[in-house]
Amino acid sequence: MKILAFDPGLERVGYAVIDRTGSKLTPLDFGLIQTPRIELPLRLRLIHEATVELMTKHKPDHVATERLLFTKNTTTALDVSKALGAILLAVGQAGVPWCEYSPPEVKQSVVGYGRADKKQIEFMVVRLLSLPAPPKPDDVADALAIAITHALRSRLTHSPNG
Repeated sequence: MKILAFDPGLERVGYAVIDRTGSKLTPLDFGLIQTPRIELPLRLRLIHEATVELMTKHKPDHVATERLLFTKNTTTALDVSKALGAILLAVGQAGVPWCEYSPPEVKQSVVGYGRADKKQIEFMVVRLLSLPAPPKPDDVADALAIAITHALRSRLTHSPNG
């Protein structure tokens, strides 16, 4: 099963593609979609176009994103929600199943503790995917953690072959 995951943001969107074959997790691609400080509609178009390119290139079986939980800065929350909308438009156009996970669900799945910090998540991402170094910036490590979460949690409802 090939999973494409996103850590949504307006300025930076982390993405990760992993493959799960049985219990083996293999990183295929990961990185960052960055948008310059231009008008919002143009930024959203760039995020959408980059998502379409990733969907076309990798042909994922599933897409996973982080569930947005904001309690302090509603302006940031609204902008990140708009970026997530651009991502989900591409997912919907491709007809690929989508799932979202809250930050505590991701931490619980990857680290085993729902209140884990960034360093603990990075450590486990490196370990679970046999990476030579922690992926940077945090948005990329978070996207990999979201992909791992979906791979581990979807095992409960899908056959070992995907």
